Amino acid sequence: MTRTKTRSPILALLATMAIIAAACGGAATPAPSAEPTPAPTVGPTAVPFAGLQYPEDGNSACGTEGYEGQMGLIKAIDATTVEFTLCAPDAAFLSKIAFASLGIQDGDYLASTGGGGDTLIRNPVGTGAYKLKAWTSGSEIALEAYADYWGEQPGTPNVVFRWSGEAAQRLVELQSGNVDGIDNPGTDDFATIAADPSLALYPRVALSTMYLGMNNTKAPWDNEKVRKAIALGIDRQRIVDNFYPAGSSVADYFTPCEIPGGCGGDPWYDFDPAAAKALLTEAGFPDGFATKLHLRDVVRGYLPAPVVVAQDIQAQLKANLNITAEIDVQDASTYLGAASRGELPGLFILGWGADYPDVTNFLDVFFGVGSGIRFGDKWEDIMGPLTEGGATSDPAARAALYTTANNAIREHIPMVPMAHGGSGTAYRADVTGAHSSPLGNEQFSAMKAGDRDTLVWMQNGEPGGLYCPDETDGESLRVCTQINESLYAYEVGGTAPIPSLATGCEANADSTVWTCTLREGVTFHNGAVMDANDVVTTYAVMWDAAHPLHVGRADQGLFEYWTYLFAAFLNPPAA
Repeated sequence: MTRTKTRSPILALLATMAIIAAACGGAATPAPSAEPTPAPTVGPTAVPFAGLQYPEDGNSACGTEGYEGQMGLIKAIDATTVEFTLCAPDAAFLSKIAFASLGIQDGDYLASTGGGGDTLIRNPVGTGAYKLKAWTSGSEIALEAYADYWGEQPGTPNVVFRWSGEAAQRLVELQSGNVDGIDNPGTDDFATIAADPSLALYPRVALSTMYLGMNNTKAPWDNEKVRKAIALGIDRQRIVDNFYPAGSSVADYFTPCEIPGGCGGDPWYDFDPAAAKALLTEAGFPDGFATKLHLRDVVRGYLPAPVVVAQDIQAQLKANLNITAEIDVQDASTYLGAASRGELPGLFILGWGADYPDVTNFLDVFFGVGSGIRFGDKWEDIMGPLTEGGATSDPAARAALYTTANNAIREHIPMVPMAHGGSGTAYRADVTGAHSSPLGNEQFSAMKAGDRDTLVWMQNGEPGGLYCPDETDGESLRVCTQINESLYAYEVGGTAPIPSLATGCEANADSTVWTCTLREGVTFHNGAVMDANDVVTTYAVMWDAAHPLHVGRADQGLFEYWTYLFAAFLNPPAA
């Protein structure tokens, strides 16, 4: 059964009034029902479609004083047409709108939740092949096939997500048949899996980077000589050789070289402990100093053994630079937010895996205009060429700009790129359609788990939340990918953007206006019919930091991926 939406300004007003009343301590107006009375859409009494636009006055944000974002205007032309006006051409636009954080939300449902809270975070309403059945905290997340899905029904009607931070435990569960697939086998497990005829190994291309970060607003990392001493004083090859699986490599650039244009300029510094010690002496630390080494104990493709790698870095800092680093293992659910807010005073271990195969997904995310303050203050000679490169379609011109940016990153050393981590997935051999995504977004609807009606997947950790506009963790994003869909998607097991909720998007002559045609007859898991206003609302809530529904997860509320993708918020929060 489907229901047709009636879009009323009263609905948004009531939701906003409820939020304001709650904030002021007054009695909140009850949220409107998520089941509005169906309205006719055809015939003499049909209700005309009232298309939304953002900004609401219809004026593009491009050129607004102080605004540095790439998005200018989003407009619902009619029920099945959305127009995006950009402030500059974007060579990666289709790849960006395929990303999981831009999964289209039911605007009415979003308003009814106030934009946050457990109702939204733990009960997502999407259009995907699977819908949420149950989330048992600390144990598992169960999904079931959505009967009214617009596309093909999943090969396996049920999917269960489980998790374990121990690679050995994940392998035992797979070998015993308790699970059908696992993420990130341990370094020593690759050969074991490959030799077992009951299992199948699917290696990933190493589209990820582990780095050692420093915040230049905190001493002693405000001294460029100290940062360079760290870059020279750690034997990165030793770490890759000892702790990373086959397919991994030392990172000579922040961006993996498989990403076009990522590896221009001079490669990273070679290991030189004598030069490192001399630099530290010049900086005023001949006897070293004490600091902390922050991390979370969560296995990722870019970091297969977090604590063990941290211990090796700790030992090298002491031996090569007389730096005493206290290992600080932080809570996994809050660590990313603390790093993004620039709250980590010591060295910190983190990494990144590709969301889409473009250099903007690495360099812009970490060093561009919208990159945040994890490394402290930004550098104009890095941001300038990145902004220009993102708006340039000519490959040779882009390559030259990214060469300039890479050399500036090497000069200023906001972090040390350590390793491009090889990783993979493994499945029981009878799982057909099994694959490993280079982007970490395996599509379980494409798989059939032998003769079983449930595919059980074990990953590294429990999602922080399932409202993925406000999540950055791969564990959350993978689950969201099964439930929510974006205008485009990535091909199964690959990186090419393909139409999904949009049947296609066409650009104007200079690629600053994109017009997307929506697929008709798509329904959300609550029965609501998707239309262009849902797209406008989904994007507007992320884009405008002053939007009443720009709330998200209580301990998060960052909506970081918007700035990663489109550089800046409207009405950004005060620093």
